[in-house]
Amino acid sequence: MTEYLIRRILQSVLVLFLISVLSFALMHAAPGGPTQIMLSPGLSQEALEIQKRNLGLDQPVHIQYIRWMGNILQGDLGTVFKTGIPVGDILWPTVGNTMILMGAAWLVTLIVALPWGIYNSTRVYSISDHAANFIAYLGFAMPTFWFGIILQKYLALKLKWFPLSDMWSFGKKGDIGDLVWHLVMPVTVLSLSFLASYVKYARASMLEVLHMDYIRTARAKGVKERVVVFRHALRNALIPVVTIIGLDFPLLVSGAALTEKVFNWPGMGRLFVDMALAREYSVLMAIVLVTAVFVVFGNLLADILYAIVDPRVQLSRKGGRA
Repeated sequence: MTEYLIRRILQSVLVLFLISVLSFALMHAAPGGPTQIMLSPGLSQEALEIQKRNLGLDQPVHIQYIRWMGNILQGDLGTVFKTGIPVGDILWPTVGNTMILMGAAWLVTLIVALPWGIYNSTRVYSISDHAANFIAYLGFAMPTFWFGIILQKYLALKLKWFPLSDMWSFGKKGDIGDLVWHLVMPVTVLSLSFLASYVKYARASMLEVLHMDYIRTARAKGVKERVVVFRHALRNALIPVVTIIGLDFPLLVSGAALTEKVFNWPGMGRLFVDMALAREYSVLMAIVLVTAVFVVFGNLLADILYAIVDPRVQLSRKGGRA
């Protein structure tokens, strides 16, 4: 296990290095490049060259990358070109806000989807099963931004049950009750999209396990159905679900850009959209790098959870699974 973790960590470092190189190259290859945002009416070529020299943009690309990565390793994410504000000052607060939103949506999804999927596996083609299928197809097919706008129109503007947007009401920052009230609509939008996959995976996985020979043997021995489902079947059925949870873990930080934009939620997804429109490349590269770290960590977490959920899954010396 220790050797496997060390090997995976080294692989993760290599992956992050390649992502950093690729993202840096793509940002500089974008139309206009980083210098485009510094252009303004009346700015002379001499002034532009001075700004480029001050920012180090007159150096070869590989030298710029080395300097950027060196600063990253020291905890310096750079500065915003237009304002000179450190990137970390505007990035880290949005990460926390996104984790609140996505964490709430994720928690609601797990609480609803997993028990519902397990129940439907024991009541195939029941009313509950058909309802779950309908909601799943609805979640897959319906655009999240459209669903968010519909909720805003009816629940916020017409019925005035919930606030239209933002994270806090004016003058109530820090009020937990007000935060929960603002979470209801965006969490509903995000939970529906998560629910679509989690219910289907939980149901399909449980159905596959419930038809295995050892389950039939347990039933033949007179074991109670509740024990068969929750003690014998559930643990093995959770393995595919663990994969989805591990792969979805990065969403806790990366956020849902469209949903955050619709509800004006001050998260990292909305920040990425705003900075892309403003061509603030230093912020975009920092967001890509932070997201990549969580993607790699999420995959590693999924592999570790495999061994915890099912002891038969062994992390061999060669890195394979038996």
